[in-house]
Amino acid sequence: MTSLQDSSPTAALRVAVVPDSFKGSARASEVAHAISAGFLSGADSLGREVRMTTLPFADGGEGTLEALIDAWGTEAIPVQTTDALNRPVISRLGLSADGKIAVVEAAEAAGLPQVADAPRQPLSATTYGLGALVSRALDLGAGQIILCLGGSATTDGGTGLLSALGAKFLDADGNQLQPGGGPLNDLHRIDISGLDPRAAGVVWQIACDVTNPLLGENGAAAVFGPQKGASPTDVAALDAGLARLADVLETVTGRALRDQEGMGAAGGLAFSLGSYFTVDLVPGWELVARVLDAHRIMGGADLVITGEGRLDSQSLQGKVVSGVLQATGGDVIVIAGSVDLDPQVLADAGILAAYSIAPGPATLEELSADVLGLLRRTAYSVARTYLR
Repeated sequence: MTSLQDSSPTAALRVAVVPDSFKGSARASEVAHAISAGFLSGADSLGREVRMTTLPFADGGEGTLEALIDAWGTEAIPVQTTDALNRPVISRLGLSADGKIAVVEAAEAAGLPQVADAPRQPLSATTYGLGALVSRALDLGAGQIILCLGGSATTDGGTGLLSALGAKFLDADGNQLQPGGGPLNDLHRIDISGLDPRAAGVVWQIACDVTNPLLGENGAAAVFGPQKGASPTDVAALDAGLARLADVLETVTGRALRDQEGMGAAGGLAFSLGSYFTVDLVPGWELVARVLDAHRIMGGADLVITGEGRLDSQSLQGKVVSGVLQATGGDVIVIAGSVDLDPQVLADAGILAAYSIAPGPATLEELSADVLGLLRRTAYSVARTYLR
C-alpha cells in the first residue's frame, strides 16, 4: 500500500480510525468519533481531502460487547441474572442487527468488578449467572454465541454456566453440588438429561488470549486464582476440584481437553463447554476482527489511527494495537492516554508515531474528565503534523 508520503499531495487520504475503549473514561465508539472529528478538522484547516472510516474495536475482553453493538447499530439487552456470588444483578448481552450473533461477556455476570464490594469467595464463585445470559441469547434465536472471557471472578470450570443450561453436577449420594470450584472435589457424576438441546446447535466462538492449560502450576487456579482472592490452600483445592471435573468429563465424553491451550482461561470457563459442545477458541482481537470485517477495512487504508488508555508493552501482545499492526500495510499512529514505550520500541513494532492526550503533567482523574476533548485536540494536531 502506498502511504501519503508517496502519493500526490492532492490525493484523498484514506484513514481508518480503529481504537479500543479508554477503560473507565470512554467507550470505543466515543473514542473513534472524537479522533475522527479532530483529524477531519485538522485536515480541513490545511485544505486536505480525507476519506474517513471509523471502526470501534476491542480485544475480546471487557468492552467487546459495547464495541460490537456500536458497530452493529444495536442496543445492549438487559437481562435479570446473578453475579459470581449468586446475588441478583441486571446484566447485558448484545445481538447483531439480524439477530444471528449474540455476544456475552463473562465480566457481565461473573466479573470481578461486580463483587468488588464484598469479600472474595474463590471456592464458591460461580458462572451460573453467565449461563442465564447464554440462555436468554438462545431464547432470542441466536445461532452464534461469542463468549468473551476477560475479567471473571470464578474458577468453577464453567460448571455454573452448564448448570444454568440444565446440567446437574452430583456427589456420590446423588445430591447436587453447591456452586463453585471448591465443591467439585466431591463430584461423582454429571446428569445432562435436562441440558438445553439448543446449546449444542449453536456456533460457539470463545475469545481467549491466554494459553494456560486447565491444571497445574500454569493452570487456571495457580495463575489466576490469587487475583480472585484464592489463598495457597484455596488454590490447591480449586486445582484438585478442576482435576476431578476433568476426570469425570473425560470418562463421560471421551474428550481429553485438560492440556489444551486456553482451557485455563477465566477459571476454566471453556472446559465444560468444550467437553460437550464444539467450541472455537480464537484470540480475542482476531475474533472481533472477523465479525467486523476489520482486515478488509484496514487493508484499504493509507493511515490507521488506533488508541487505548495506556500504550505499553502489553499493547504489542494480543491487544488492539498489535492487531492493527498485523492487519494494515499503511502507516499506523497511536493516540493514548499515556505512552510508556520508547521511540525505538515503537519504530521496531511498526508504529509511525504515538501521541499522549495529556497536554502536560496530569492525574488520571483530570485526563478522564475531558478525555473526548483531549482526543479531539490531539487528533487535530496529528492531522496537521501528518498532512503537511
